Amino acid sequence: MATRKLNTMDFIKTLQELDRGFFTVADFEKITGLSKNSLKVTLNRLVKQGILTRLKRGIYQLSLSAIDVKRIANQLYYPSYLSFESALSDYGLLSQIPFTQTFATTRKSKKMTIWKTEVEFTQIKKDLFFGYTLDKGIYIAEPEKALLDELYLISRGKRTLDIKELDLGKIDKKKFDQYAKRFPAYLLF
Repeated sequence: MATRKLNTMDFIKTLQELDRGFFTVADFEKITGLSKNSLKVTLNRLVKQGILTRLKRGIYQLSLSAIDVKRIANQLYYPSYLSFESALSDYGLLSQIPFTQTFATTRKSKKMTIWKTEVEFTQIKKDLFFGYTLDKGIYIAEPEKALLDELYLISRGKRTLDIKELDLGKIDKKKFDQYAKRFPAYLLF
């Protein structure tokens, strides 16, 4: 069996062109065409050289790229979108910067740490999984939906938030009312 030599610079360029937050071993197999054993040795070498960073078993990131925890988290646990206090903070509706990056998902709730950043995925009902957009490679709730998601969890006793800390002047009231109709009646106050 012929072995294929991997040109590191071409490899890095290919990964950068793919513009993804992380890569799996299967991605590397497709890109390099290396056998599993050769690929394992190559990946270990690239990690030792500081070219790749191992995020977790079988998942790597280019060390040269800026660490984008939100993007990586969004891709690792799909479907999900940034919401709750994280999205509210990103939109400038919440003056505090949350310690944990919070996502809504239809999957089981889960917590993980990515690059020393706490990430929390909170399960919501499938019929409430709407009102988000793709922005810079990250699915993020629209401001009105992020607020409703937060209020939904508060109403279920899963979150607390001082409403006085919110800048509600940035909320589109018409869109908020339209989205609110899709939430349970007990949320509407």
